[in-house]
Amino acid sequence: MGTSLDGKVALVTGASSGIGKEVALSLSRQGALVVAGARRADRLAELEAVAPGRIRAVSLDVTDRSSVQAAVDVAVSEFGSLDLLVNNAGVMLVGPVLGADTEDWARMIATNLMGSMHMIHAALPHLLASKGTVIQTSSTSGRIASAGSSAYAATKFGVNAFVEALRKEVTTQGVRVVVIEPGFTASELTSHIPDPRTRAMADQMASSMRTLQPEDIAGAVIFAATQPHHVSVSEILVRPTDQEQ
Repeated sequence: MGTSLDGKVALVTGASSGIGKEVALSLSRQGALVVAGARRADRLAELEAVAPGRIRAVSLDVTDRSSVQAAVDVAVSEFGSLDLLVNNAGVMLVGPVLGADTEDWARMIATNLMGSMHMIHAALPHLLASKGTVIQTSSTSGRIASAGSSAYAATKFGVNAFVEALRKEVTTQGVRVVVIEPGFTASELTSHIPDPRTRAMADQMASSMRTLQPEDIAGAVIFAATQPHHVSVSEILVRPTDQEQ
C-alpha cells in the first residue's frame, strides 16, 4: 500500500518552469498542499492560477539564505508542517574551461550546490519532526563528467555526495532522502548556456533524440514520494531511451 500525499505539505524550488513546475502541479493533483518557490513571480502567479489544488507561491532565491528560511517558514506557518522538500532549482552554464567566465562557475555553485544545501539545512528540523522526505534533482552529469560541462558536473557530483551523506545521517530517524538524475530533458536550461558552440551542440543533441519531458521527471518524484514509508527509493536515474551516455 503506497503513501497518500493528500494533505501533505510540500515545498518545491525552481517551480516557475520545467521540471519544478510539473512537480508542483503533479503534487497538487495528488492532494498535497504545495509551496512553490522561484524567483520569477509572474510565472508563479500563472502556476497558482492553473493549479488543480492548493499551491501557494513564494518568492524564493536559493542563493539567499534569508529567502530560503522565509520559504520554509511560510510552509510551516501556513500549513502547519513540512513533509516533502523537492530541491529542484538549478542553472546550467556550461562551456569549456579555457576562456570560461568563472562568475558562471560561482553562480552554478551558489545555486545548484549551496542553494540545495541551504534548503535542506533550513527544512531538516521540520522534516525530522514529520518523518518526511527530501527529493533532490541532480543529473546524469552527477555520475559522468563530460568535456564542456566541468563546473556543472562538479556541482552535481557535489549534490550527490551531500545527499548521500545526509541519507546516512537521517535515515534511521525516519527521513527518506532521494536523488533523481535526469538525462536530457526538454527545458529552458539549454537556452541559458553562454558559450554559443556549446549551446549549438546541446540544441543538436536535443534534436537528435526523443528527450525526456518535465512530466516524466515529475512522475519519478511522485513514484518516490508515494512509496510505503518503510521503502526508500534512494536513487532514480532516468535517461531518454535514445541517450547513450
